[in-house]
Amino acid sequence: MPRTTRPLVIFAAFAGSLAVGLFLMLWAVGGLRTVAAPAAIGGPFQLTDQSGQTVTDKNLQGKPTLIFFGFTHCPDICPTSLFEISEVLKAMGKDADRVNAYFVSVDPERDTATAMKDYLSSFDPHLKGLTGDPAAIAKVLSSYRVYAKKVPLKDGDYTMDHTALIYLMDRDGHFVAPFNLKRTPEEAAIDLKRYL
Repeated sequence: MPRTTRPLVIFAAFAGSLAVGLFLMLWAVGGLRTVAAPAAIGGPFQLTDQSGQTVTDKNLQGKPTLIFFGFTHCPDICPTSLFEISEVLKAMGKDADRVNAYFVSVDPERDTATAMKDYLSSFDPHLKGLTGDPAAIAKVLSSYRVYAKKVPLKDGDYTMDHTALIYLMDRDGHFVAPFNLKRTPEEAAIDLKRYL
């Protein structure tokens, strides 16, 4: 191949590759229009709080909401997360009244309203515990895409494996993002106040 045509061949190969890449990208983008949107997080529910009051998804509206799924027999993750949420609520001062904070049971077999009330007495009073019958709990776990599974223990008892993140919902009850507690309570409180 003559020296003068080599740069032209290289340029043509590059241009051809670029054209093919552009075509594939446009085809892929066009093809994405037919793919369904990702499933939403959240949805209708009806549960009971630790005082016996009915709480539904409508209660999320008007205030930003933190939701944590767990169970009262949890040895470490749940009490630690609830303590951290309590610290954020305390750092918010009077603005904590303008936020919903829910601890939703993944263990309705043991987590009655009374058990939730006793358990939550150790945490910030803004935290509300939600429970219900197994069907109601299964529905809310599904709509929030929460994994929860009973795991038998050697002594005949059981524990629960479950998703351990805090959901931040906006004032309209729509999922925003997982709420980050790996910072000071004051920093987390400032972040949460942005949604008031």
